[in-house]
Amino acid sequence: MTSATKPNPVVFIHGLWIHSTAWQPWLELFESRGYAASAPGWPGDAPTVAETREHADALNDVGIEQMVDHYTDLIGSPGTKPILVGHSLGGLIAQELLANGLAAAAVAIEPAPIKGVKALPLAQLRSAFPVLGNPANKHRTVSLTAKQFHYAFGNTLSEEESHALHTEWTIPAPGRPLFEDAGANFSRRSPTKVDTHNAERGPLLLTSGTEDHTVPLKVTKEVFGMYSKGPADTDFHVFEGRGHSLTIDTGWKDVADVALDWFAAKQF
Repeated sequence: MTSATKPNPVVFIHGLWIHSTAWQPWLELFESRGYAASAPGWPGDAPTVAETREHADALNDVGIEQMVDHYTDLIGSPGTKPILVGHSLGGLIAQELLANGLAAAAVAIEPAPIKGVKALPLAQLRSAFPVLGNPANKHRTVSLTAKQFHYAFGNTLSEEESHALHTEWTIPAPGRPLFEDAGANFSRRSPTKVDTHNAERGPLLLTSGTEDHTVPLKVTKEVFGMYSKGPADTDFHVFEGRGHSLTIDTGWKDVADVALDWFAAKQF
């Protein structure tokens, strides 16, 4: 991208338990920098947090493949491919769409692990236990309590700030994606499989917070190592002292600025 060309549009993809409207500050910031930005929800998401909570059954049994197909249809075949910014499971979806040639570039913020990752830190297991602890959750939605959210997302925040974010932005999440991710290495056709050696894809930025419980730094480092064996452009950025809430807590702009600076440094 140069000053004489129109920037690629940006599509934001949310992760488990957080509604797409939580991207609103990001949309406003990126639009102020000249980007056309959007944050479409998952299949089954309602337009608001309250409506999604009220109609949580619409997300029952929604899996990763269905989400990828959903965003594939939304993107279509535009003349200018979008840049994707995904958080958590949204970061995994962004990587799949990038590998499939649907995006010019992608930023995966604390992304859910792709197939092949072997690291499984205790904090990650504890964060996923509210879902994986009951096999019946594979086919239904699950909500996090404020206490569970504080451990999984807000562990670097005060209890007050964490609870406020839980009240404002959390929605029930389908359990299926967590079961699919947990069993990825035991499935020949896992929907979490990504071609990390695709030479034709655009640039990818992987990021991680050092204190993330849901997708610990060790996990994303391993993903970066998998990509490093391939020929395509892959970068890695670490946010010191940050947890899984980094896209929605008071420090969100620091994360957004890293993405914007990375955009500016690349040619899409």
